[in-house]
Amino acid sequence: MRKVEAKEISEKVKDLFLEANFHIGKDVLAALEKALEAETSKVGQDALKMIIENNRLASSEELAICQDTGLAILFVELGQEICIVNGDYTEAINEGVKMAYKDGYLRKSVVDDPVFDRKNTTTNTPAFIYTDIIPGDKIKITALPKGFGSENMSALAMLTAAHGAKGVVDFIVETVRKAGPNPCPPTIVGVGIGGTADKAMVIAKKATARPIGISNANPKYAQMEQEALTRINKLGIGPAGLGGNTTSLAVHIDYLPTHIAGMPVAVNICCHAARHASGEL
Repeated sequence: MRKVEAKEISEKVKDLFLEANFHIGKDVLAALEKALEAETSKVGQDALKMIIENNRLASSEELAICQDTGLAILFVELGQEICIVNGDYTEAINEGVKMAYKDGYLRKSVVDDPVFDRKNTTTNTPAFIYTDIIPGDKIKITALPKGFGSENMSALAMLTAAHGAKGVVDFIVETVRKAGPNPCPPTIVGVGIGGTADKAMVIAKKATARPIGISNANPKYAQMEQEALTRINKLGIGPAGLGGNTTSLAVHIDYLPTHIAGMPVAVNICCHAARHASGEL
């Protein structure tokens, strides 16, 4: 049994949220530069140039890519041979989030009561943690600060098998069409199919963090990803919603087994400030 200090988890979480908010992934930057070469709209080209320059400045100056520094989402793979000592697992993660948002001068956006008081917690906690127990003695953490311009465009459809692949792609494209400029395109579209309503939403969010350029390993789902992306980019929404042929950089679909009576389909959209970072303890 390997022992891991709770404070080690806090420090790793802090570092990952600072990295995610300051440094966009190389895959995303490469996709934006490729989109700039292919964009046919002059105003769309200008928007992409500003987005790319903003990302480079944020990285070099270690400043937030976007003023909405997100709700703290974490996907954790926790080795079953790990023993966390001198602290509580959840508290350690929340402490790391607190430190990151304080030390990085990141905007705190969490309110404690969603309906009535809506008082800011002033720490950007609690974090929302999804933990999978896996074999081994490692902890892998993916930090995903999720802005709400894109999160507000989430959608869920409880489809059936009769809708088929066409029904799934139609729903993905229609969700992006309805979202319009609100999720700050060009976007990454995460899609979860199967499981239950709640589980489909989780895997859709996690899918937004998959590196751009890596398709689903199942060729049938990879084909759906490409079809959805092609149709989305024909909508004409364009960078920043100003028109053009670059509305999304990628569509990432993941799937799970489900009940014979249903086919849940969840869509979670990530804005062009595609912030996520992973690390291991």
